[in-house]
Amino acid sequence: QVQPVESGGGLVQAGGSLRLSCAASGSIFSGNIMAWYRQAPGKQRILVAAITPRGTTNYADSVKGRFTISRDNAKNTVALQMNSLKPEDTAVYYCKTGLGNWGQGTLVTVSS
Repeated sequence: QVQPVESGGGLVQAGGSLRLSCAASGSIFSGNIMAWYRQAPGKQRILVAAITPRGTTNYADSVKGRFTISRDNAKNTVALQMNSLKPEDTAVYYCKTGLGNWGQGTLVTVSS
């Protein structure tokens, strides 16, 4: 398997929380940066958060303080905890490995 697999998307009211998860094979996960991107309707895909193998993180300004990226190197998974969700967070969220492997995406819809 060379494609990460995302899960955890859904519909949530503004102010609510969701947790996204991404699972990948060890060959594309181990030792690589993992990242979450999102693409809103009619807009470009943008970086939301990234995490290095040792746990250093980086966030888009729009999600700082609300989203948290984490990884479990033993399970080859990366998660995105999203709190205080806003309607503008509505998008398809994609997991991406440092090798350029993209997942199929999971839809997050935040209602006002």
